[in-house]
Amino acid sequence: MEPISVALSAVAAIKTGVQMGKDISQLGREVGKLWGALDEVKDAHNKKKSKSFGSANEEALSTFIDKKRAEDLENQLRDVVISTRGFNGWQELLKIRGQVRKQRQEERARIQRRNKMILEIIIGSVLLFIGVWGLVIFCMFLIARHNGGSA
Repeated sequence: MEPISVALSAVAAIKTGVQMGKDISQLGREVGKLWGALDEVKDAHNKKKSKSFGSANEEALSTFIDKKRAEDLENQLRDVVISTRGFNGWQELLKIRGQVRKQRQEERARIQRRNKMILEIIIGSVLLFIGVWGLVIFCMFLIARHNGGSA
């Protein structure tokens, strides 16, 4: 499912939930889906902007539309939160979002470091294995040459 579609359905679920009397804190899953989708739309826009192939106009238009829709959806979420929790509620939500984003970035960095370390261990082990077998074969060659020369 496209991120913009996920964002649209999340905003609809949030608005419906608020109309039904739910507190914004009870709609955390939908808010999380919305922000995840908005981040995907923005990332896609930034990735397409940096590509050097294809029509620049097509790329600009396709990502610009989704990016603007995503901004509109975020503004709708802001309006819902402010109307139910006040401006301080919105500020608090933004602070929490920043903390979660930072934690996710740190987790991705930790996983990348771990994967790099595992790859280095594998490569080192393979090289050590090849080196040991090379040394064994070389020693066998020397022994065979020494025994063959004295017979």
